[in-house]
Amino acid sequence: GTLQLESVQIQTFKRTLTGVKDSLVGYVLSQVEIKDQAVIKASGTHIHPILRFTGNASDEVPGTVFEISFQELLQADEYEVEDYQRVEAKMKSGETAWIYAAAKP
Repeated sequence: GTLQLESVQIQTFKRTLTGVKDSLVGYVLSQVEIKDQAVIKASGTHIHPILRFTGNASDEVPGTVFEISFQELLQADEYEVEDYQRVEAKMKSGETAWIYAAAKP
């Protein structure tokens, strides 16, 4: 999502993040309209991508798993609006990572 954007990373974490490419299995990418003006300002748009759980092994969303501190995880929580929830998910590589997915089906 927008946390992959360098401008959002600098605004949220005061640095650019490092990470590795991976894919999330069992999700599809959709869109949500954001109303929070601070988030719109940071991202530059009111339409954001949002992960939706399908459970289908054939559904994959490519992305990046970033290395962040616990404090930065809390900052990411602050950035995300109520449309998102943080959940732990297994990546295609077998690693687990926190993701922000749709809070409602």
